[in-house]
Order: sequence, then structure tokens, then C-alpha cells
Amino acid sequence: MSGPAGYRPAGTGGPFRQFLSDGWVATWRNLLKIKRVPEILVFTILQPIMFVLLFSQVYGGAMAVDNYTQFLMAGIFAQTVIFGSTFSGAAMAQDLKDGIIDRFRTLPMSPAAVLIGRTNGDLAINSISMLIMMGTGWAVGWRVTTSFWGFAGGVAVLLLFSYAFSWVMALLGMSVRSPEVINNAAFMILFPLTFISNAFVPIHTMPDVLRVIAEWNPVSALVESARQLFGNTYSEFPAAAAWTLQHPFATIFLGVAAMLVVFVPLCIRKFESISSR
Repeated sequence: MSGPAGYRPAGTGGPFRQFLSDGWVATWRNLLKIKRVPEILVFTILQPIMFVLLFSQVYGGAMAVDNYTQFLMAGIFAQTVIFGSTFSGAAMAQDLKDGIIDRFRTLPMSPAAVLIGRTNGDLAINSISMLIMMGTGWAVGWRVTTSFWGFAGGVAVLLLFSYAFSWVMALLGMSVRSPEVINNAAFMILFPLTFISNAFVPIHTMPDVLRVIAEWNPVSALVESARQLFGNTYSEFPAAAAWTLQHPFATIFLGVAAMLVVFVPLCIRKFESISSR
């Protein structure tokens, strides 16, 4: 069977080289799936465009924020990459249902390669979605007011968080019985997580209980990091008292490190346990 460029058949090279080769093949498989099922990419692109236009054009005039589009876009970016990470869980659940994992068991490949391929593929989808979304934001008035490196840093922070979160969703996808379950469970968690934050409204306008939740919500730190890197901050808003928003970059990097350290080994162990059944 032929594979993508750079693929080495099993048994060639050292273990690390074989791991890289297996991971690349698994990643290529997930990228090819986009070509075979273009609806995945179409709906991934249409959803953020819809959110950008809906919030900036329909609700923007009702928000007590000068240039609401500037305030909004970092929140839309964060919401989109987090929602995009759910594909890892849904796809793993679908592969289990379709018996694809059983086929992988018969191949001389690293158990981690399937998971690496899945999360890398979703990172690529999130990257494409973000580029389309940024173009839409530019069309409705969003601007980066820092520098190229500030722009690149903001994109990197958002994608890094989405990649780490995709491992959380991959574990959830291997723990449920059907893709329908993970879709319902994910949205029940992610909608409150993204809306009870500083993504769409300033935190100081919220009732006290919701304000405290939003201040300690990691999504708020992610949005604040992106706003600072893109230059979309508002100095007239009261400063948040929570440590997470006073140090958003430290919060995000600690959170990303914690998710990778905890959930990557758990995912690999879960995958091995499923494969050995």
C-alpha cells in the first residue's frame, strides 16, 4: 500500500522514526477525509462566519462597547477553536463505532500515532477555519493594532490551546458509546464555558456570581491573551481582580501544559485498553 511522501514501511528505522512516520500517515488519513467528505470543511467554515456576522451586525448596536467588532473577534476566535476541538472526540467515537480501531489493531503501528493523527488533523481544520474567520472579521471592520508578531502570537496561542483541548475531547470520545452522546455532552459543557466568559460581553457587566465564574474561567484568560496580542484591549473597563486575568499568558501556558501532561498519557492508555479487548 502506498502512503504519503516520507512514509517508511513498518520495521524500517528506529522506534522514534517509526513513530513519526506512523503519526504522519495517520494525520494524512484525516486530511484526506476532508477531501472525501468536504461537508466537514464547509460547515466548519460557515459556522464561524455566521457567528461573526450575527454578533457584529445584529447585536453589535445593542452592546455598550465602543467598536464592538474589535472587542468581539478574539471571543469568536476562542469559541471557534474550542468548538473545533470537539471533532477529535466525535471522530474517535465514530471510528470506534465503525470498527476502524479494530483495523488499526492489525497494523504494526504505534498506538499513539492514531491519536496524533486525529489531533493534528483537527489542528489543520482549526487553522483553515481561523484564516477564513479572520478574513470575515477584516471585512466587517476588525483590525490588529499591534504588529505582525503580535498577530502571529495571538494565532499561535489560540491554536495551541485548541490542540491541547482536543486531547481532552479525544479521551471523552473514547469513553462514550456513540458519537451522538459526545456531541450532546460537549455542547452542554462548551456553551456555558464560552458564554460565561469575557468572549462576548465585558465581565464587569455581569451579576456577581457569574462575574466570579467568568473571571476564573480559562476561556476568559484565552480571550484576554488574544486581545492583548491583537491590540483589541479596552483600558476603560475595570481591571479584573482574578489572578487568571491579571496573568492571562501564564494561565494559558499552565493550562495547556497541564492538559497535555495529563490527557496525552490517559488517551494513549485508553486507546491501548480498547485495542486489547
